[in-house]
Amino acid sequence: MYELGAIVVSLVLLVVLLRLKVRLGRSMVLCALALGLLLRVGPIEIWRFLAVEWQDKPLGRTTGYMFVSLSALLLLVNVIGQAMQEVGISRRILPAMQGLFRSRRFALALIPMLMGLLPSPGGIMLSAPMVREAGDKIGVSRSRLAAINFHFRHQWECIWPLFPSIPLIQGMLGVEAYKIIIYNLALTGAGLLGGAIFLLSFGIPAKQPGHESEKRRLGEHLRDFVQAFWPIALAAGLYAVLGWPPAVGILLGILGLLILHRVPLGRWGSVFKAGAQLDMALLILGALSFKVVLEAGEAIGRVVEFLTAANIPSEFLIFLLPFFVGFTTGVTLPSIAITFPFLLGFIGMGEQTNMALETLAFSGVLCGLFLTPVHLCIALSASYFETPLAGVILKLLVPTIFVGLAGILVAVLLG
Repeated sequence: MYELGAIVVSLVLLVVLLRLKVRLGRSMVLCALALGLLLRVGPIEIWRFLAVEWQDKPLGRTTGYMFVSLSALLLLVNVIGQAMQEVGISRRILPAMQGLFRSRRFALALIPMLMGLLPSPGGIMLSAPMVREAGDKIGVSRSRLAAINFHFRHQWECIWPLFPSIPLIQGMLGVEAYKIIIYNLALTGAGLLGGAIFLLSFGIPAKQPGHESEKRRLGEHLRDFVQAFWPIALAAGLYAVLGWPPAVGILLGILGLLILHRVPLGRWGSVFKAGAQLDMALLILGALSFKVVLEAGEAIGRVVEFLTAANIPSEFLIFLLPFFVGFTTGVTLPSIAITFPFLLGFIGMGEQTNMALETLAFSGVLCGLFLTPVHLCIALSASYFETPLAGVILKLLVPTIFVGLAGILVAVLLG
């Protein structure tokens, strides 16, 4: 099928450009342009799509708003990392976490897990400065840090009710939310287990004298941890309670750090210069453009129709369709919205719902999202941690297989 071939060609182009050392943001933009040419989606079609989107969707879900808010968030995350270094917080993060949790591995996984409870696009960058600072301190490779930051943030997506995918599935299937959560717990458990074994058990250097936590009181470690974490918690709280964009909370956190620690105004300029990174804005532009071209060109729907007409065994199709759409779009909600209506005939609805097959379908979505180079969070992690994208995806492969196997086992044993 032509649309399927066009998507594959554009993804291959992305891989080639990255191998040629083209920066990630520029590569994503060129990949989106190539896909637009192949699908014959030009500026007029894109403009019409954006105009309809502007009329039909809430402001927070429009592409333009997402570009502005995500770009601001990513640039300000760099700034807050620089601000923490300026006020001296960064060097106290690792000793505080070690003193509180007594485990370097647990400390590295805990921050993205906590921030993963916040369903914010691009929110992976909220935990990135802490993970990078702590990992650099103990000598963990940047590719492993990027994989840890990504993997442990995304383990709540199939069970945490604040993620819109849960109420969406609940509405389509007509079942109670707790049933979805109970069955999908197998996916979260498998992901955490796979990450603990293959991301935290390997590649963490042996403790050195400088890695030991300082001999201080628990209250002092707690104070340092709070000083490092409160700007992130502020952004999360303002988003969850008031619906403010995370970038606004991060900006307030930056200003609070600089004011509370009495940083001279003359130093503020050098702190904010850390956000002047054009490639990150291009990365957002390329990722969103890829998604818009797919939707404006109606490519995903046609590929789904092609696969459903190919007489593929139902269990394989239940996994394959969500995997493919998740892999090509890199976004959870559209992947579920596009594929689950086609799968209702297999999964069932209401009292006839086979929840084990729902778990199998959701595992397909997650596996596609965890391994695709167009998933914004993977691309952002690779860019922020300054490591090749392929290396991050390679480290995520085996933990992702755990998630896929969990979905298959649930379908076989409980379906």
